[in-house]
Amino acid sequence: MTQQDKPQVPADKARQARKVLAASFIGTTFEWYDFFIYASAAALVFGPLFFPNVSDFAGQLAAFSTFAVGFIARPLGGIVIGHFGDRVGRKHMLVFCLLSMGLATVLIGLLPTYEQIGIWAPILLVLLRVLQGIGIGGEWGGAVLMAVEYAPPNRRGLYGGFVQIGTPAGLILANLAFLSVVAFVPEDQFLTWGWRVPFLLSAVLVIVGLVIRLQLEETPVFADATAKAPKKEKVPLFVVLRSHWKGVLAGGLTMSSTAMIGYVLIAYILSYGVNNLEMPRSTMITLVLLSSTVWLFTCLIFAHWSDRWGRRRVYTWGALGGLLWAFPFFLLMDTRNLALMTLAMFVLALPLAAMYSPVAAMLSELFPTRLRYTGNSLAYQVGTLFGGAFVPVIATTLYQVYGTSMAISAYIFVSVSIGLIASRFVPETSQISLESAGVAAPMAAR
Repeated sequence: MTQQDKPQVPADKARQARKVLAASFIGTTFEWYDFFIYASAAALVFGPLFFPNVSDFAGQLAAFSTFAVGFIARPLGGIVIGHFGDRVGRKHMLVFCLLSMGLATVLIGLLPTYEQIGIWAPILLVLLRVLQGIGIGGEWGGAVLMAVEYAPPNRRGLYGGFVQIGTPAGLILANLAFLSVVAFVPEDQFLTWGWRVPFLLSAVLVIVGLVIRLQLEETPVFADATAKAPKKEKVPLFVVLRSHWKGVLAGGLTMSSTAMIGYVLIAYILSYGVNNLEMPRSTMITLVLLSSTVWLFTCLIFAHWSDRWGRRRVYTWGALGGLLWAFPFFLLMDTRNLALMTLAMFVLALPLAAMYSPVAAMLSELFPTRLRYTGNSLAYQVGTLFGGAFVPVIATTLYQVYGTSMAISAYIFVSVSIGLIASRFVPETSQISLESAGVAAPMAAR
């Protein structure tokens, strides 16, 4: 086919697609910023501020448990927001998600501590974490669909990758915010008011995100499907669980291993470095920041390769890398040598990027348009619940019980193995059309 024979994308549609990509990336970045500053605060300050009447170990577990609460709420957010996203549309639900996340984050920044209001402090912290979880639970599925449903057929992986890089970008913003506070605010003031600054900054990000998202139009795939079949499913969740449960299960387990590696790098390693290796807070935050940059810049490369070589193949590359690096990672971290620790975290970011990048398109292509918001949200959020929610708690407990980081490495190895096996039951979908997605997609290895 010659260049002139290739179908041309109308200029207005191309402009709208670029706007959607920018909005998906920026909005998702802001949402994950909100979610990740909680992870940093849980690792650094929530134990002594909200659970002061227990041992340091118990306080750290309690703080990480509130972190896990957000994951428990995420499937609920995916179900509820996905329900309306499949019935009403993608755009309106994304605006709701941004508002709920932003409100919860700002209120956490204003929350009194245990010393000021007693038991109500951790109770309110948990309730606001639930609201955060509901918001992020619906955010990912909607942002992915805005990108993937606007994408040309041969670029759905790349377009979905722009949503995926919002995760490391949000993490980078969160760690920059905390690093700035740690660097410029004395220790005693950091524990009183300094930690609140990153949470309160979320108010500015919400305003920017709203301005961008309110300018978007509904996806053409959803609009076409609505025009052809205006009658919607009354309860999309029931149909997904009845007819597409294998896709939810296989996709969710595939995502769970990705989440496990991600939250070792995002949340647990901060606590491990500061509390077990006795490294300075600023050093560990900087390491997370730099490794997140590697994750961000390689994610789009792997996303592009998933369009070229297939979603499952790119995921497999990443999973094999994760298996190979599970034990060397902590062996290098335990040296306390800054160069070797940097190498350990940089290399771990590569399999994470390879596993994470194709997931946006992979999960979206498992479900038909009328069920896609509910289906991809449920698979993703169930995966992150089982794979990511309890990583800091499990890893902290394993180290406490066995006294060696090799127990955590074994945990990583087993988790990634499960994801690798599950991926063999996810069909390769990179070459199908979205109109035929989920219509006859057998969950068998191909």
